[in-house]
Amino acid sequence: MRRASSHSPESAVAGDHAALAAALMAPGDAVEFQALRIGNWPDRTAVLSSIDRLHRLLIAETLHATTADESPEQRIERELGEIEVVLAAQIRLAIEFPARLGEEVAQDAGTLDARARRLTRELFVQLPRLRERVFEDAHAAWHGDPSCRHPIEALYAFPGIFAVTRHRIANILYHFQVPLLPRLIAENAHHRTGIDIHPGATIGREFFIDHGTGIVIGETAMVGNRVTLYQGVTLGAKSFPVDAEGRPVKGLARHPIIEDDVTIYASATVLGRVTVGRGSVIGGNVWLTHSVPPNSRVSQAEPVQTGFEHGAGI
Repeated sequence: MRRASSHSPESAVAGDHAALAAALMAPGDAVEFQALRIGNWPDRTAVLSSIDRLHRLLIAETLHATTADESPEQRIERELGEIEVVLAAQIRLAIEFPARLGEEVAQDAGTLDARARRLTRELFVQLPRLRERVFEDAHAAWHGDPSCRHPIEALYAFPGIFAVTRHRIANILYHFQVPLLPRLIAENAHHRTGIDIHPGATIGREFFIDHGTGIVIGETAMVGNRVTLYQGVTLGAKSFPVDAEGRPVKGLARHPIIEDDVTIYASATVLGRVTVGRGSVIGGNVWLTHSVPPNSRVSQAEPVQTGFEHGAGI
């Protein structure tokens, strides 16, 4: 029978908070998690609250002044200042992560603070461009969905617009090489919409996701301009090499390239580093693992006629 150690969960008596605290801080066996014990970590709530506020600024007309004499521009300026303080602090904690793992040389506090402020301000500089992209995506949704009465309806309510906008923010932080936060933002959007876009994926302009539930877009996928995806579409990896220890090799291009003006219908799956040529249409439920040239039309094979379809012979 295994003997419980002094810091094991079995030794923690109900009501003994000291024993429970020791058990909850007991070092694990996995080397990969030892960094958890070093320093503080970014606060999920603070990060996601800041991203919510940044997202709202992309449609700044929806902000309300808090005083009668405050102009919209003053309201935005104040909001940016408040967000910068919180977000820069969280980015600072995130960029310490590689040093904890021994992957980078630790930097002094002043250098980390300056770097975090610089990255936060560089993100802010991208906000006008992101606003432009949001409006383009909303217009694409209005153009592509006959049930959408106005682009503002898509902007206000469509989950695809929400998910793609969050992706565009996460993608900037991904390219800034900020650890942890891009994936947190992406997975929060996934949780809220059912749309799973890795922050490393490249998404072009006027991107329309119709319905959206169940869409998966992998890390190295490249999606062109004016692309439409319907629910359940997967742009995934077909396979990936592993190292000597059986772990997946990171960073290899393994997801599809979708060129401009492509439409992919519901539940289609495109796997591997294949190219779907410009102007192509991929039908529903198609399983595609090879490249197709521009203006292709790919659909499921016609079912074999047995004579019993649609009640025949009954």
